[in-house]
Amino acid sequence: MKIIEKKTWPDSFNKILSSQKTFDARLDDFKIKNGDILVLREYDPTKKEYTGRIIEKKVSFILKTKDQKYWTTKEIQKYGLQIIGFK
Repeated sequence: MKIIEKKTWPDSFNKILSSQKTFDARLDDFKIKNGDILVLREYDPTKKEYTGRIIEKKVSFILKTKDQKYWTTKEIQKYGLQIIGFK
């Protein structure tokens, strides 16, 4: 189990805190796996500083969009991808 810290803007932070948002979309530029702890540190982009608020979430599912073989590159460039959370 690893602990991974990431910056999160206030709107996303508040939705995660209230359980309205039950997922997070990130660039796949770091290693993470089920069971790891994702530490989300609220960051104010206007002030360019951390607020001090922190949320810790245990990772239970990872969707790697690069591994998806259902669509062509042209379709993905035209429409983009959605990551859909469930409750």
